[in-house]
Amino acid sequence: MSAPIRIGILYGGPSAEHEVSCASALGVVRALAGGGYRTVAIGITRTGGFRLLPDAQLAQLRDRPAAERAIDDRLTVTGPAVELRSGPRAGTVQVCAGNAPGAVHAELDVVFPVLHGPFGEDGVVQGLLEQLDVPYVGCGILASAVGMNKVAMKRALRAEEIPVTPYVAFDAHTWRETVDPEKLVVGLRRPLFVKPASMGSSIGISRVGEDDDLAAAVEEALRHDKHVIVEQGVTGRELECAVLGGWRPEASAVGEVRVAGGWFDYQQKYFGDSDPMIVPAVLPDDVTERVRELSLRAFAAIGGWGLARVDFLYDETTGELYVNELNTMPGFTAHSMYPKVWAASGVGYREVVERLVALARTRHAERPATTGSVR
Repeated sequence: MSAPIRIGILYGGPSAEHEVSCASALGVVRALAGGGYRTVAIGITRTGGFRLLPDAQLAQLRDRPAAERAIDDRLTVTGPAVELRSGPRAGTVQVCAGNAPGAVHAELDVVFPVLHGPFGEDGVVQGLLEQLDVPYVGCGILASAVGMNKVAMKRALRAEEIPVTPYVAFDAHTWRETVDPEKLVVGLRRPLFVKPASMGSSIGISRVGEDDDLAAAVEEALRHDKHVIVEQGVTGRELECAVLGGWRPEASAVGEVRVAGGWFDYQQKYFGDSDPMIVPAVLPDDVTERVRELSLRAFAAIGGWGLARVDFLYDETTGELYVNELNTMPGFTAHSMYPKVWAASGVGYREVVERLVALARTRHAERPATTGSVR
């Protein structure tokens, strides 16, 4: 009988998406329970410290009944302080609490960074894991960085002639020197969506209608990032498609988010009383196939590996589709869109997670002997 694959689940982190990450992580832990895996949960505090969740607490959280809302059902960041070090065997990493021989808590074969937002989804943790030479789930440094930054992402998509909404971008310094804010968004029609360039889960985003204050929206975005992107709003349907794979990725069924108030904000995503997700979306066959095709092209445009959720705006009056953004580590709770659209495609949550672990090991095995992977 082969030894279980030891998987380290990284979760939490210093970003504003800390709670979402903790909820996603519990979903992954539950999916990996049994089946030849041993999970080790490593929480990252809001100040960047690493904490090892005791096995007894992990088992208690894993085995308790699932909550109705995913955000209420999550791992906790608690336990002794630890650090990650390269293991004695190639492709492994140790979880250590000190330098003494008995300070090694676990040796890991794969790391699953279930981290959302800055620090975890932007290439920072991916760089650490590359340095430690351990297989890890999801996109590499470059794709993570491009996927996290909405400006770089749109530039990459435009370069591949993938349709995106009109936008402008500027930094805090430019904003502070501007006398007339409207000059920065000249050529864009309201409503506008003002966003931090590098943030997810709709945090820091404001919708600016005809009578709304653009300056207040920009100031809110600047609370989360020093760079801001302003996008022209599209009146249409919000569609989402999941991508899974490596050199030959696959696209899932297409889902739709039906929202109140014009857009899918943080409150509706995680604290709403009803499920706004429709899977599969009711669409003409040609639109569904176009969404799936564009999802794969967008994934390739950023150099993706493993997974991403691609979000679209669909203007039914013109038939136009726009790629709104890619999320290289989307929400991973049982209530999240990513597992839901794969379930509608005949691929269950557990199989998705297992395939991601296998893809992590494949990429690591194929990386050049003298340099790290760039994907």
